Amino acid sequence: MTTIVPIVDLFSGPGGLAEGFAQVCDSDGHRPFRIALSVEMERTAYRTLRLRAFLRKFSDGLPSEYYDFLNRESALEPDWAQLYPKKWQEACTETQCLKLGTSSASVFVRERIQEIRKVYGNTTVLVGGPPCQSYSLVGRARNAGNTSYDPDKDPRQSLYQEFVGVLAELQPAVAIMENVKGMLSARHEDQPVFSSVMEALCNAGGIDRYRLYGLTSERPNQCWRQGLKPQDFLVRSEEHGVPQSRHRIFVICIRNDVVNGLSEDALPRLEKSATVVCVKDLIGGMPQLRSRLSQNDQDALWQRVAQDSCKSVKAIQIALGKDQRRAFNRELDRAFRLTKGPAPPFRGAKGGLEFPDSCPIALREWIFDKTLTELPNNETRGHMAEDLTRYLFAAAFACAYARSPRARDFPPALAPKHSNWETGKFHDRFRVQLANRPSTTITSHISKDGHYFIHPDPAQLRSLTVREAARLQTFPDNYFFHGGRTQQYVQVGNAVPPFLAFQIAKRVWNVFLHHGRAKLANRMRTLIKARKEPSTLRFPVRTKTSNALRTE
Repeated sequence: MTTIVPIVDLFSGPGGLAEGFAQVCDSDGHRPFRIALSVEMERTAYRTLRLRAFLRKFSDGLPSEYYDFLNRESALEPDWAQLYPKKWQEACTETQCLKLGTSSASVFVRERIQEIRKVYGNTTVLVGGPPCQSYSLVGRARNAGNTSYDPDKDPRQSLYQEFVGVLAELQPAVAIMENVKGMLSARHEDQPVFSSVMEALCNAGGIDRYRLYGLTSERPNQCWRQGLKPQDFLVRSEEHGVPQSRHRIFVICIRNDVVNGLSEDALPRLEKSATVVCVKDLIGGMPQLRSRLSQNDQDALWQRVAQDSCKSVKAIQIALGKDQRRAFNRELDRAFRLTKGPAPPFRGAKGGLEFPDSCPIALREWIFDKTLTELPNNETRGHMAEDLTRYLFAAAFACAYARSPRARDFPPALAPKHSNWETGKFHDRFRVQLANRPSTTITSHISKDGHYFIHPDPAQLRSLTVREAARLQTFPDNYFFHGGRTQQYVQVGNAVPPFLAFQIAKRVWNVFLHHGRAKLANRMRTLIKARKEPSTLRFPVRTKTSNALRTE
C-alpha cells in the first residue's frame, strides 16, 4: 500500500477539513495524507485556503517572513510568488477558485481526477460539505417569511449531486460528506432530502458501491443499508473535545472492496471525550480588548461610554435573588474599576496567547504557536453606545445566573426599540457565550450580528473577535484569514472545526492501515496456496540472501 493518500476537498471554505487531514502522522512520524485538490468558489475564502496550502509545503516549520507578517513586524503580506516561487506554484495548482456546478468547473475537476487516478489509482479520499443554507433550520426559518422563495427551485438543494458526481468519477476508498443537522428534516419536492442523498452516495459508481457509516452510532459495524437511522450520523462537537455545541451530519462512505475484511474495530468511530471543553478554556487567557464605537471611536469617549453604562445598569432596579444580586454587582464594580484605568486596545495587543490550565493539553498544543507575539485577526468591531450597556447587563446577568438572559429578563430601560421585542420570536436576541460551557454554534451569522456572540467578560462590553471565534472553532493561532472582517467571520463560521476533522482523519487512516494488512494477508494466503498446489502462476518472492526479487 502506498504511504501517500491524496485528498480531494470540495466546497473547501478556508480549509478546516483539509487542515485536519494534513496534520495526521503515522507511527513513523510521516504524514500519509496529501491534499491533491481543494475547490472553493468564494474569492476571499479561496485566498485563505491557498495561503494555508502554501504554508504546508514547509515541512520544517513556517517561514520567518510569515511570522514577521503575523507579528506585525512586516506591514504587508510578503509576495510569496517571488520569495518561494516553486512552493507557491504548487499551492496554486493544489487549490482552485471554481464554482462547482458550472460546466467549466466540471471539466477541470474531471481532468484533475483522471490525473490523480493515474498516479494513485483508487487509494484516495474525497471530503466536502456542499453549501447548506437551504437545509439549515435557520435558513428555512428565514425564508419562511419570503413569499417569493421556492425551496424546490433553490439550486443549493442539489449541490450534493456535484459531490456524488465526483465520488462516482474518483471512486475513492473513503469519502466524507459533512452537512448541517437540518438536512435530516429537509424536504425537496415533498421527498426527504436525507434519504435521497444517502441513496445517491450508496450507488455512486455502481449499485451499492459504497457502504455508509456513522461516526457516533451505537452500532458501528452496521451501515445505512443495515438499519442505521438518520440520527446515527449526527456528530455533537462538544462531545469530542471541541468547545462548541456544533451539531453536524457526517456520512462516512467506504467502498465495498475496502470494507470486506475489515474488523469492527477498524471501522471509523469517534469516542466521546472525557472532558467537556468550555469557552474560558480557549479564550479566557486572551488579551483584554475594548469594544469599538460605531461612531467617533476614541479611547477617551469609549471610557466615558463604558463608565456611563456601568452607572446606568447599577442604578436600574432589577429583581434579582440575594446571591445573584451580589454576583451581579461584583461584576459591575469590576467593570467600572477597569474603565477608570487606561483603555485597553481594540487591536494589536501583544501577548495573551496563554491557555488556562483547564484546557486539555492536546487541544492547547493543537492551537498554540510559541513563535507568535500577537494573535492575528484579533480586532474588535464597532457597536452602538446603547448596545454596550446591553452587553454589560447581559454578561453580568450571565455571571450571576449561569445563563444568558432572555428578553423578559431585560429591564424596560434597556429594551431595544424593536416591534418584535415582546412577541417571543427573538427572546434570545442578546446571547452571552457562557464562560463555563461550550459556546453555541459559531455560524456565518456572526458576520452580521454580534448580539448572538457576546463576550463572557462584562468588562469588555463587546462581541467576539474573529480570532476568538476561530479558537472556539479550533483553528490554530497561526491560521490567517484573508479578507475584510465580515468575510473573515463568514469563513470561520462556515468551516468544519479542524481539531474535529483531525480526529476523524485519524480514524480514516486506521481504515487504510487495516485494509492494507487485510490485502497483505490475502496475498500471503494466495502465495501459500499456490506453493502447495501445482500451478502455472508465477509470484515474486525475496531470496534469503538478497532483497532482490526473483520469480518462482
